[in-house]
Amino acid sequence: MKNIILLTTLLFYSSLFSQEIPSKEWQIKTALMAVPIDYKEGAKVYGYDADGKFTTLREGTNDYIALASDPKRNNFSTAAYHKSLDEFMARGRALKAEGKEFQEIFDIREAEVKSGKLKMPDKTTLCVFTGKVNNETKEIENAYLRYVFYVPFATGKTTGLPTTPTPPGHAWLMNPGTHRAHIMISPPKD
Repeated sequence: MKNIILLTTLLFYSSLFSQEIPSKEWQIKTALMAVPIDYKEGAKVYGYDADGKFTTLREGTNDYIALASDPKRNNFSTAAYHKSLDEFMARGRALKAEGKEFQEIFDIREAEVKSGKLKMPDKTTLCVFTGKVNNETKEIENAYLRYVFYVPFATGKTTGLPTTPTPPGHAWLMNPGTHRAHIMISPPKD
């Protein structure tokens, strides 16, 4: 009986920690869905190797970087951003790998940007593409793309934008007055 319980427990925990890593080709294809059409062909793509380790899947030849969906997460989400934001994003990934939580990462990067240790461009773009993976076809369904325009330390007063969420399709400023101030544009969902 003890052996059955032990085996059941081991199977349960191994299923919790096992993850299916999509092929490199699929990761690249779906990561590029977040990239504006003018930049898809030469965008650099980060994703995950067979062991689930974050890595470069494709070198780039232009100004865009795409991120494949993290296989450890339940929801499908890719992102793409201008290469000027890469140092900032890499710092966030490094802090997360150290076990830091969202607010701690926010506070550390805020201090580092203010001190000049971490470079944050004065304006740049991020696109976030979400949807649901069809388990049979592996195609992305219910696709949705939202836009983020980073404008560090901007406020409602300096931009004329509201600082609270607005109806879909309307711009608003999130995290005003911080290094992470950004204009959110979330188009209406179909």
